[in-house]
Amino acid sequence: MADTNKQEEGRVIRLHDLRPAPGAKKAKTRVGRGEASKGKTAGRGTKGTKARNRVRPGFEGGQMPLHMRLPKLRGFRNPNRVEYQPVNVGRIAELFPAGGTVTVEDLVAKGAVRKGRLVKVLGGGEVTVKLDLTVDAWSNSAKEKVEAAGGTLAGR
Repeated sequence: MADTNKQEEGRVIRLHDLRPAPGAKKAKTRVGRGEASKGKTAGRGTKGTKARNRVRPGFEGGQMPLHMRLPKLRGFRNPNRVEYQPVNVGRIAELFPAGGTVTVEDLVAKGAVRKGRLVKVLGGGEVTVKLDLTVDAWSNSAKEKVEAAGGTLAGR
């Protein structure tokens, strides 16, 4: 008797030795599989929606569903919209007081615009120096002010 206790004490329980407790694993009731499975109502109980058919996910018992209660998306978003970074001629004149040729790369280096985006020059501010601008787009007022100061505007 003492020998068997010592043998069991020294025995290590391994993963493959583990089993669920008796009665812990109970098979799921397969409802609606005919009278042979669970009697007259086939495991569905008596009457009610669940006894007759499946209820779709998201069904709220006839209450106005969430997807219909929420507001709808409105308006139109143009997938072909071209987004420009605006920069005023007055700001360019401040950054380049000597004038000269100014490209988008120069504006990026001075921190006026971000790299890799289109740039549009707008007519805010005053220009007194000659600026030869090479940008993606410009407004009419910006073109008038730059040309009045003796400069030019060109697309890149």
